Amino acid sequence: QLETLEQEEQECLELRPHPTEKSIHMVSHQHGMTVTKTLQEGEAEPQHQSFSYSQAELQGLLLEGASLLLLRVLARRQKVPSGLMFPAMDTEGHLCISSY
Repeated sequence: QLETLEQEEQECLELRPHPTEKSIHMVSHQHGMTVTKTLQEGEAEPQHQSFSYSQAELQGLLLEGASLLLLRVLARRQKVPSGLMFPAMDTEGHLCISSY
């Protein structure tokens, strides 16, 4: 049973004249998980957005690290069970479904 306690994602796009930096920070806590997204474009003030998910919404959640581990196990077994789907997070930190 894998559980992600904290995860940080950072992305930089170096386009002139307005480089863009985006980060997503996810932290598990007693009641679920809080996601904080920060976007900074050029010299503008950073924009912050924060939202939370309950434990019920996160049941079976497969974040990036666990997903990579699962892919390695499936590759080693050379078999993917049909209909294998998990709750996951998209690039914006919102819940979605990941299928294999």
